[in-house]
Amino acid sequence: MSHLYKHLRIHQVFGANTDVGKTIITTALVRASALNNNRVFYLKPVSTGAPQDADDEHIKRHAGPQKHLVDAHCLFRYGDPVSPHLAVRMASETQGGLKVSVPSDETFVGSVAEHIRKRARITSRPGHMYVETAGGVHSPTLAGTTQLDTYRPLFLPTILIGDSRLGGISSTISSFESLLLRGYIIDAILLFRDEYYRNFEYLTQYFAERGTHVTALDPPPPRLDSAENVVNTEKYYSDLVPDTLKGDIFTALEHLDECHARRIEELDSMPRRTLDAIWWPFVQHGLVKTEKDVSVIDSAWSDFFSIYDASSGITSPLQPKSLLQPQLDGSASWWTQAVGHAHPTLALAAANAAGRYGHVMFPQATHLPALQLAERLLQGPGKGWASRVFFSDNGSTGMEVALKMALRSFIVGSGLELSSAEKKTLGVVGLKGSYHGDTIGAMDACEEGVYTCEWHEAKGYWFEPPTVSIRQGGVAISLPPALSSLTSNQRTVEGFETLSHVYDVEQRLESPLAKHYRQCLVKHMRALQADDTRKLAALVLEPIVMGAGGMIFVDPLFQRIMVDVVRDPTLFPTPLPVIFDEVFVGLYRLGFESAGPLLGVNPDISVNAKILTGGVLPLAVTLASDHIFSAFKSESKVDALLHGHSYTAHAVGCHVANATLDLVGKLAESDLWVGAVRKWAPEGASATTRVWSFWDPEFITSISCLDVVDEAMALGTVLAIKFKDDDAGYASHSAQTLLQSLRLPLDDGSTSAAPGGAPFGVHYRTLGNVAYFMSSLNTPRATIEALEDRLWRLVSGLRRS
Repeated sequence: MSHLYKHLRIHQVFGANTDVGKTIITTALVRASALNNNRVFYLKPVSTGAPQDADDEHIKRHAGPQKHLVDAHCLFRYGDPVSPHLAVRMASETQGGLKVSVPSDETFVGSVAEHIRKRARITSRPGHMYVETAGGVHSPTLAGTTQLDTYRPLFLPTILIGDSRLGGISSTISSFESLLLRGYIIDAILLFRDEYYRNFEYLTQYFAERGTHVTALDPPPPRLDSAENVVNTEKYYSDLVPDTLKGDIFTALEHLDECHARRIEELDSMPRRTLDAIWWPFVQHGLVKTEKDVSVIDSAWSDFFSIYDASSGITSPLQPKSLLQPQLDGSASWWTQAVGHAHPTLALAAANAAGRYGHVMFPQATHLPALQLAERLLQGPGKGWASRVFFSDNGSTGMEVALKMALRSFIVGSGLELSSAEKKTLGVVGLKGSYHGDTIGAMDACEEGVYTCEWHEAKGYWFEPPTVSIRQGGVAISLPPALSSLTSNQRTVEGFETLSHVYDVEQRLESPLAKHYRQCLVKHMRALQADDTRKLAALVLEPIVMGAGGMIFVDPLFQRIMVDVVRDPTLFPTPLPVIFDEVFVGLYRLGFESAGPLLGVNPDISVNAKILTGGVLPLAVTLASDHIFSAFKSESKVDALLHGHSYTAHAVGCHVANATLDLVGKLAESDLWVGAVRKWAPEGASATTRVWSFWDPEFITSISCLDVVDEAMALGTVLAIKFKDDDAGYASHSAQTLLQSLRLPLDDGSTSAAPGGAPFGVHYRTLGNVAYFMSSLNTPRATIEALEDRLWRLVSGLRRS
């Protein structure tokens, strides 16, 4: 991940094209840094062509009078003067057919990162480091990935060498924008002062308007024969980088030093400024005691944050550490991440839609991103039942829309003539522990709890559900008192051979437990129907897992029978509309696109958000059947669904959602998924009923047997560990306290799973005595194994107090 040292300023040098003077200008920077009495490190990660013509050799030849302060290296060297991705292939051909191993992007980045760490450790004096890339910004690296994406995990501040030749204005601006789109910090643009094309004049003004520093330097002399060229080149550098320490190159150097110092100052000030200005969600500010309690996220990549740790700079001079440390995003940033942070495909999709549309009005209008997204959702999670897609801004408002749809549909379908007061008494059926968002209407669809506010008025009835977990190594369904009392021996726990048996709902429909569920539900529904104080008008479920309520894995059979009961005409002459709140669980968070096929029933309304846009920006959709839509259709405007927000179906969100779903579709066929499914699902298991997880089944079984663990459970990307706690509940701090050492990087001397291989901590969230962890849909197995290993070592060492 990112590298930032107080004593070592690091810049990566990109070129707007090949042959723009990247190495010449970098040599001038190296020479100027050394003349300023800095220790200087130059790295050319990959070099192609004859060794004597290599850039690192050029640096050594022309490092100047302080060359003893300069250290120049190359990590990967190939003989053919072609693009690195081609050079490594050609190396195989020249070695008699012996295959030359192509370093992966991870290996390549890890090698660069380790080199940086080693150089940071060998000097305690002020130093500068320059990492020079090859060719233009999009030139491929060894594995064929463009440089911009390969180097992005390192997130080094950037110097862009502009193109002074004909066409160079365009290539320089294009390169700048390509860097910008991937989040790079561009501290300066340097280029030659060509007096004929005069690109520097235009670019200086252009980038001044964008707050980017431009320095123009005298160009080198024409290349002559070898001996004379060395003399002329050395004189050129002596003039460009004079011993007086004056001139444009030293102005550029001073600017780069200022950028480095300013970045550290900014990061250092952010905790205090945050405590003075920000009101966080779901945080008790009275418990945030010091600036050290504030996590400063400088950037993010894949499954990791790059966090600022000021204490890293207070180390032994012999062992300086980066002020930026990788931290695993253990909650998938509140359940939103699908394909990792800063995915270039999603960043480009967002930029494309912003450039084409910005935001445009949506009522009685359309645009391609929204239309395409609606159509694919109707053929995806809505296939076979949904006919319409309604856009909103987040999961909570998506649920507000769903409730409005359900209540209107119930009234129209029932033919009841209800007064305004009677309409306000309509209620829902749901489950205890459910949560549908923070807006007041969504809160009213839940019972009183820690998330509700002063205006809360619970409108409905909520059953206590049976839950699924792994307890002491075995698959168990825990029954609440209302259900256990109906079993023959009043058992509170039902054991199952495998999770696949639990989630094979169709096979369980005629089981004794299904009979008990149905008996309990019918009994209570009849009682509720007889209660004139509130009329039931909808069933609202978080299918399979209730997230914010404590990662409660509900027995799917119970939810299936709930749906069957509210659609039973002998109980409900007008079937209750069924809402699936799939904001958290939908779109493969649990390993399947939608819960409908697993439960064996479809809803009338469903809501998706979070994963929908890959964790880039907020967007929600409410899918509805034609029956629901028809309840609002008439010749009167007042009968319409009068709900919306200013940014409804914003094109940026819709385009990013389409790109996300494209990526997810490919992941579903990847080796990563196939391997995970094979570990969990038995041979021959139905694709619609099989359950699996990215977390290892043996790990789940083992950790469930530990003394401090009450139960564990995993589906798809989600892992939940419930700790034994006499004061269990949301207000409990037990899980947070037990696992607090996870936040610290674990340095055992080995290369970690984080990009670049540095030791990493874990950012995680808890729900009282429940700790949960969540991967993306493409988290490498090595990363998950690393977290499993840390959890096992930590939790197995705990003893219950």
